[in-house]
Amino acid sequence: MPKGSPELTNARKEEIINACKALYKDMSFKDITIMKIADATSFSRASIYNYFETKEEIFLAILQKEYELWVAKLKDITDSNESMTKDEIAKALADTLAQRKLLLKLLSMNLYDMEENSREERLCEFKVAYGSSLRAVDALLQKFCHDMDEKARCEFLYSFFPFIYGIYPYTVVTDKQKNAMKTAGVGYVYYSIEELTYSCAKKLLDSGTSF
Repeated sequence: MPKGSPELTNARKEEIINACKALYKDMSFKDITIMKIADATSFSRASIYNYFETKEEIFLAILQKEYELWVAKLKDITDSNESMTKDEIAKALADTLAQRKLLLKLLSMNLYDMEENSREERLCEFKVAYGSSLRAVDALLQKFCHDMDEKARCEFLYSFFPFIYGIYPYTVVTDKQKNAMKTAGVGYVYYSIEELTYSCAKKLLDSGTSF
């Protein structure tokens, strides 16, 4: 890590992260390189390696920030409400995840590569953010779902969080995929992120158990 103030270091990391995020809007994960990311910043490729060893570490930092934003929203919902029905909780979870489309995309499309090709210290930083999201949802359930004991909340978390990994490919379908399914005789009904998430969360909350 080059010498400099923490503020300068963080500013440069942010510039790199934001450049990568901007590229990901129009390019695939595999086509984005450190060189392309550097071209979108104010400094060289060599400088990027002072902060991130691989492009996967940059993407992992993006995903970490997405989790942190989700956690902040979940905490705000928990703190700003005196009571919530299970229907309202399901809608809130659906709404917060609909706002985190990038999180859902990275989870379903690129998580393995990001974790496999990042240093353990970077992976630990990310896991802290992931753990915070588990605790934030659990806090929401503890405050408003008094009929759910610790076991029921745990069953909800470890059913709902794996479900999150599959939301993106079921809600973002290309014309080519639709045509292929039609040709193959596979039925397809479109659901939005909100609709799919609400349906799953509501069923889990109503049952108080996993599937």
